[in-house]
Amino acid sequence: MKSLHDLVAFQRALELTEVVYRESAAFPGDERFGLTAQIRRATVSVTAQIAEGHGRIMYGEWRQLLSQARGSLFEVEAEAITAQRLGFLADDSFENVNRQIKRTGKALVGLIRWVQKMEQSTARLRNRETPQPR
Repeated sequence: MKSLHDLVAFQRALELTEVVYRESAAFPGDERFGLTAQIRRATVSVTAQIAEGHGRIMYGEWRQLLSQARGSLFEVEAEAITAQRLGFLADDSFENVNRQIKRTGKALVGLIRWVQKMEQSTARLRNRETPQPR
């Protein structure tokens, strides 16, 4: 199994986190405990859930955590849209964040599909009947 650092989804999630932290640094100071904190927490959550899932023993557990990471990624997207509409993110900054969200999402979906495939193949092996002695 690959190291966590080798997973493209993890690398992309880290890149997203860096972009979000850079871009949200320009949010108004009175948003420090509001939207700034929320979008940062959500992006860190994507990375953390990929990592936690990678450390699980069962593929089903990993798939569940990757699903949660995907949900957190959608949360980041919603918060970025909100920040843009409120004027906290300029259009070019929003595009930068959105581009990284899409890249992370594609890698995450690919990883989810791979984990689902592995989960199904191990289930098939488990479900095979053991030959009975004659």
